[in-house]
Amino acid sequence: MSDRHLISIHDLSASQVAGLFRLAADVKKNPAKYATALAGKTLGMIFEKSSTRTRVSFEVGTFQMGGHALFLSSRDIQLGRGEPISDTAQVLSRYVSGIMARTFAHQTVTDLAKYGSVPVINGLTDDLHPCQGLTDYFTLTEIFGDLRGKKIAYVGDGNNMAHSLMFGAAKCGMNIAIASPQGYRVQEKYLAQAREDAAAAGTTIELTEDPRQAVVDADCVTTDVWASMGQEAEAAIRLQAFEGYEVDSSMMALAKKDAVFLHCLPAHRGEEVSAEVCDGPQSRIFDQAENRLHTQKAVMLWLMGGVEI
Repeated sequence: MSDRHLISIHDLSASQVAGLFRLAADVKKNPAKYATALAGKTLGMIFEKSSTRTRVSFEVGTFQMGGHALFLSSRDIQLGRGEPISDTAQVLSRYVSGIMARTFAHQTVTDLAKYGSVPVINGLTDDLHPCQGLTDYFTLTEIFGDLRGKKIAYVGDGNNMAHSLMFGAAKCGMNIAIASPQGYRVQEKYLAQAREDAAAAGTTIELTEDPRQAVVDADCVTTDVWASMGQEAEAAIRLQAFEGYEVDSSMMALAKKDAVFLHCLPAHRGEEVSAEVCDGPQSRIFDQAENRLHTQKAVMLWLMGGVEI
């Protein structure tokens, strides 16, 4: 069994996160230096959910470092036909150098790590999205430098992004405020873990139902879609529940003057964010999207390429 995985940012130390960011910055600046770093290595990519950024960034990133990425939808492999995850993990481990999985149940990713013998990367589950969380904070380090003492505000559903941003905030020394309506708050088990991390780091976690209160004096304001994949049937109910949670220019005005806006995309302009903010001068969403590539290359170099961080 590999002792290195990326399942949750909670599992990483602050120094490991800082090391990944240094590596991502070097990869971004000097891509040619890593052109053969994954030569002869194959990343098996399991997708139960559709994807633009995750699939393209991992596939391109592996290729740019001399490796090969293998796309495996649940329709293509026996996992979708009832093969136990333990069997899939053990079989794939005989063929590939690492597994990236984008799944519904978080248990699927943890089981792949438990039963396989190669590194496993969580490419998104219903509970956590560590690759995106790391990317967001890497993007903020590019903008602000040292993040210690700065504030990030997340407005919206207490979903996988909210959980991963909570974990990342403590590892980067940032304070975080999360605004969600009643019934859509972050899960208690992840909040408890994040509070542990925050206590160790000397940072704060603020939970509120008032989005405008959350964004006051924030250095970064971020959000996500109100209905994630698999929740489309709830879209109408959620639209009602999240009334007043749209990040618009009046809400951004409550943040710091040099505050930036982030969104993991896809964005629904006119719902969780207004077009004027999403496409406005404070938005860094496309720098953020590009950085998925560089951050994930750093993760693969660490997990599959033997690079120390």
